[in-house]
Amino acid sequence: MTHLLIACATFAFMEFWAWFMHKYVQHGPLWVLHRSHHVRPSPRPFERNDWFFVIYGAISAALFVTGEGGSRWWFWVGVGIAAYGCVYFFVHDGLIHGRLPFWKKTDSVYLRALNMAHKMHHKTQGRDHSQEFGLLWVSPKYLRLAREQAARRAGPAEA
Repeated sequence: MTHLLIACATFAFMEFWAWFMHKYVQHGPLWVLHRSHHVRPSPRPFERNDWFFVIYGAISAALFVTGEGGSRWWFWVGVGIAAYGCVYFFVHDGLIHGRLPFWKKTDSVYLRALNMAHKMHHKTQGRDHSQEFGLLWVSPKYLRLAREQAARRAGPAEA
């Protein structure tokens, strides 16, 4: 049970960490890497921004390797980081940016709100004046907009 709690707590912490790193590091001193993510359409299948996946993957792998097969607590931190990375890849790169061709649309109000928030982030292509830096946490205004949009699509009978 402790292992599961460590992995889940790490996963939850990663949302805050991703927001912080995105806002203050990727849109700051490491803009040189992150800039490629704000150029649309991307001319290549891989962007300089993808180095962040490599960095977090390496950290997670190091925690796995040194965590003695799960007997050390940091192995489970690595599990939480890896789980967050997988969710990040499928939601952010797969759904939002369409890098996975099999996942193009969704009827989920939450995922549509997430997509709206991310589009607001990309509204500016420069490093300054962006907003919405998180991945899984969505501002209530985008959830409200997505619900309103779903109600309009459903029509007056279901709204």
